[in-house]
Amino acid sequence: MPSAVSPGEQHTPLDSDSPDSIRMSVDEATRVGLDALQRLGYPADEARIIVDQLVDNALCGYKFAGLPRILAIAGDWKTGKERSPVRIVHETPVSATLDGGNNVGYIAAYRAAEVAVAKARKTGIAAVGAYNSYFSGRNAYYVERIVKEGLFAFHAASGQPHVLPPGAAVPALGTNPISFGFPSSEGAVIVDFGTAAIMWGEVMLHAHLGQALPEGIGFDERGAPSADAQAVLRGGVAAFGGYKGYALSLAIQAMGLLAGARLVRDQPLDYGFFFIALDPDILLPAGDFARQMSEFVQAVKATPRQPGVDEIRIPSERAFRERSRRRVEGIVLERKVIEALQAL
Repeated sequence: MPSAVSPGEQHTPLDSDSPDSIRMSVDEATRVGLDALQRLGYPADEARIIVDQLVDNALCGYKFAGLPRILAIAGDWKTGKERSPVRIVHETPVSATLDGGNNVGYIAAYRAAEVAVAKARKTGIAAVGAYNSYFSGRNAYYVERIVKEGLFAFHAASGQPHVLPPGAAVPALGTNPISFGFPSSEGAVIVDFGTAAIMWGEVMLHAHLGQALPEGIGFDERGAPSADAQAVLRGGVAAFGGYKGYALSLAIQAMGLLAGARLVRDQPLDYGFFFIALDPDILLPAGDFARQMSEFVQAVKATPRQPGVDEIRIPSERAFRERSRRRVEGIVLERKVIEALQAL
């Protein structure tokens, strides 16, 4: 029976075994990822930060955001450039701006989230930005880490142009995901979605596997509609929701500038990671928000359903269930992806 889901819950279909895929345990998948990243020159601690997120993404059902992303890291032109440690370049008691040191966003955004938590713990609220970085993966991962500390979390990530404004022939905006995280008495509630019609990592995975994209979301380098993933990599994709998605994407790109991202030749080629962490207890009696949030979620789930719908799901609920299931059943990876990782 179908379930009601939100746009942010769109994901790759559930795993299925085939001759072209291999089912791996969490430990096995982690080892494959660590070995590949260390061959790329990442020290063990940084490789662990990256792989922990990639494996969690796969556990939650986002196959395109899992270990295949290592291939994208390996192929990114920034990977070969000199890196330096992530560092705070401007700071107040309630804020910080971090120079990402040309590190991949999995590391820069991870450090920014750590700083946001530490400051919010001391002052009740923190705003943190990071720049001079690139792809950071799935926003929900960082937001969930903040929420596990009992804090409300907001995260927006701007990136290089892959999204065409309505009527444009070339991209001008990033895929620009946005996330909210709310603590509740029964666990985190995470709202996380990109503002592109499809995530760029999914376009890259389709191209690597030689698969066509859905019609109506991609454009080639001339701005003509295309379902060829390779052509779309040279062109771009639409924003979701027409002008509303475009407007939200524009706002997130502006938040990237607020986080310190710089325009290059008037183009947003740098990535900007913007975080807000807030202790609900600075606004409400201690523990009140988590209790209220839990009651609110239960009220939404108890909403009378339409015929044929057996459940009202809350955003992130499917991902959390899939995480629990896959921890037991394992993760399915395409042989092509594993072979490519082992060849790095």
